[in-house]
Amino acid sequence: MQPMKKGALMTYDLIIENGILLTADEDSHIHKDGLICIAGGEIMFAGPRDKAPERKGARQVVDACGGIIMPGLVNSHTHVPMSIFRGLADDLPLETWLNEHMFPAEASHINPETVRIGTLLSCAEMLLSGTTCFCDGYFYEDAVAQAASETGLRAVLAHGIIDFPAPGVPDPSQNVRASASYAKEWKGKTPLITPSIFCHSPYTCSAETIQNAKKEAAALGVLLQIHAAESKFEHTQSMEQHGLSPVRYLDGLGVLDENTLVVHGVWVDDKDMEILSQKNAAVSVTTHSEMKLASGVAPIPAYLRAGVRVGLGTDGPASNNNHDMFSEMDLTAKIHKALNLDPTELDAATAIALAARMSADAIGLGAVTGSLEKGKRADIIVIDVDAPNMTPMYHPESAVVYAASADNVKHVFVDGRQLVQDGRLTSMDLEKIMDEVRSLAKAIGG
Repeated sequence: MQPMKKGALMTYDLIIENGILLTADEDSHIHKDGLICIAGGEIMFAGPRDKAPERKGARQVVDACGGIIMPGLVNSHTHVPMSIFRGLADDLPLETWLNEHMFPAEASHINPETVRIGTLLSCAEMLLSGTTCFCDGYFYEDAVAQAASETGLRAVLAHGIIDFPAPGVPDPSQNVRASASYAKEWKGKTPLITPSIFCHSPYTCSAETIQNAKKEAAALGVLLQIHAAESKFEHTQSMEQHGLSPVRYLDGLGVLDENTLVVHGVWVDDKDMEILSQKNAAVSVTTHSEMKLASGVAPIPAYLRAGVRVGLGTDGPASNNNHDMFSEMDLTAKIHKALNLDPTELDAATAIALAARMSADAIGLGAVTGSLEKGKRADIIVIDVDAPNMTPMYHPESAVVYAASADNVKHVFVDGRQLVQDGRLTSMDLEKIMDEVRSLAKAIGG
């Protein structure tokens, strides 16, 4: 954008006004009469109305009607095509759920078309519930990227790697090559899609596979994602096979650094957290999924005290069973209060940071999204507070975490483009998408 001449007034593409501005920046600034000015998809001003620059106006002005204006939520871990398996195999241990139900279902039903359908359904669900950016790892990720691009969401997307025949990669010896090829194709292809590389886990990928995956990720300058330290079974197996915890094992392989995202990180000790902090690796915690699969509860407060970068995610809809980041914030804050017998543990401001700014940082997009600050991209949501569950509202941050739900999301913008208006998708045919999924579910459910 060309600099303005001295004294020139600017016409913005979008102004959002008349709301409580919850910035979710490092100082958790809140402005009761907030205003945001956007040009070219970039936030040019975010602050109190009385400090806003003089302006000609805007091509679009959105009245927040006294609602909460806040950054779009960032889902730091999911598997979006798995929405087609939502509720297929519930109330089972992780190993049983994965080996006896999910892997066979994927072998039978996952192909580019089912991946496309599942991705569209998940993207619709995320947009309607205020998520503007997500981090994904799955098979046929090119189909995920194509579908996500159509929806206008921001995403970090990785093709999955696993050491046995998988959808799209029947020869395991080609697993890393396939993932790297996808990442090369999508690197720089569109500003909203950032490619990544995803190793399923240390118990499904050999040391050589994990190291080769990291080598490819480093060469491309992209994030390496890997499930690790998720369950007691995994921890025990790692100790028996390697004499090391999953985190120490990965550290020994030389794959932990600022461009590594460890997903789950439940079964860790102080030494593991020290390693993660020293290597500046990030952890994505998916509280609902980890509780539902009885994996445990990741020690987020201890992580934060140890200086570990942490973000929140939902995991895939087959194990959560939704993409509702409001619910994720609420449960995460409350479970740590209960576990630590301390109502001050993991307060509302921290929960919001975990679901927005800190998640963005964990997936490598901290300079791009996750807070409402000048220079960041305009990924913004407006929360309707004119609802019984939001009345009265004394503290906006507490209202967002403990009272708000996905149903309160009124407007959603990604890169300055409005994708939800008055609670409705602006560019997706939701009924058609759900009809496609229902038809597919008949074949999956037998």
